[in-house]
Order: sequence, then structure tokens, then C-alpha cells
Amino acid sequence: MKADTLRQTLDFRIKKLPVAVVTRIADGAQGLVTPTESDGALTLSEVTQGKVRARLHDDRSGRIDAAEGDLFVQALNPPKRLILVGAVHIAQSLVPMAQIAGYDVIIIDPRGAFATKDRFPDVQLTEDWPDEAMEKLTPDHRTAVVTLTHDPKLDDPALTVALRSEVFYIGALGSNRTHNARCGRLRDAGFGEAEIARIHGPVGLDIGAKSPAEIAVSILGQITQTLHRAAA
Repeated sequence: MKADTLRQTLDFRIKKLPVAVVTRIADGAQGLVTPTESDGALTLSEVTQGKVRARLHDDRSGRIDAAEGDLFVQALNPPKRLILVGAVHIAQSLVPMAQIAGYDVIIIDPRGAFATKDRFPDVQLTEDWPDEAMEKLTPDHRTAVVTLTHDPKLDDPALTVALRSEVFYIGALGSNRTHNARCGRLRDAGFGEAEIARIHGPVGLDIGAKSPAEIAVSILGQITQTLHRAAA
């Protein structure tokens, strides 16, 4: 990788922004493509940029044929994110599991007594109201959202933002009865059946989980299943 391209790429990586490094195999000319811009010595047409962005969106490096020649696209995305609403016992188990699986984890809980660094070291915490926090975090197609509080005043605002975004997974803790009531509230808020069906509720794979740690396993398993089935 050329020095200028390397410096720019490292800057994107530090800022945790997606970027694709495009190299023309014939002569080594390189350019950078982000979801909105293109830069570098290699000038790419709008059509080629579209092909590169499709690779970046799908997190797939590889060769593409283009008018500019035979190109190699290196897709460099930031880690996937897991946004948890509720700094509860399940979250204490789910956080390290998700981090091992490669997720950046963010916890939203306006209840300051719950979301503390003592309980959740090395995790981004926010005490903003869930919808406000979610809007600031701009969840995208590489984001999973799980609500854990059992409190509609906290869970519903987060679900509302998640359903209006491209997040690849939405899960909500609670019994079937709780979930049915939740779906009713979301219908009243104007969401259709197809939108509400995106929510995995009760959250997690049906593995008979009982303890917080077991429930965390079931949730991460379902997130993983959803991620890879969507990509298949």
C-alpha cells in the first residue's frame, strides 16, 4: 500500500469509519472509496464506485472487473456494534461475550446507578434517554440492538429508532405476553406488521436458557445466526 494511501487508511481506521482501498492490478494505482466519497490517484467512475460500495457494504474484499481495469477491493469496516438498552445482569454476561465475538458494545441506561464503570469496565456508557442516545449513535446495517429493561418507557423509544434504521438485528427481552403487549404499542405508534416482525421477541434462541449467562449465550447465538443468514 502506498504511503499516502496508508496514512489516509489509518486515519479512517482510528476514527472507526468504513473505507475501501481500491488497487488497479495492472499498475498499482490506488484510490479510496467511502460510502459517500472517492479520493486518491485512481479516478473511478460512478458505476465503479457503486460496485466498490456494494463490496464495502457487504464487507467482501475481492477482485472486480471495471472500465478502469482489473481492480482489487479491500473492504475495511469498523467493528460491528451491539447496542444494549439496560445495564442489567444479562448485559454483564453479554458484554464480554460480544466483545470476544468482535463487537463494539454500547450500553444505554439513563438510570445512573445501573450504568457504572464498576459494573461495565471498558464499555461505552450513555445515560441519555434511549431514543436520544440511539439517534446520536446512528445505528446502521452493521449494528445489532437489544433491549433488556422490561420497562416500556425505556425499551419502546429505542425500538422505535431501531425499526426506522437498517440495523441487522433487533431483540427485546420479555415473555410472550410482554412481547404481545409491546407489539400492540408499536402498532398504535404506526408500525406495520412487517416492521414489527423484525423484532426477535422473546429475545434469544430457544435453548432453555435460565440464568443471565445462559440467556446471554442465547442472545449472541441468535445475533450470529441472523447476521450470517442475512449475508448468505
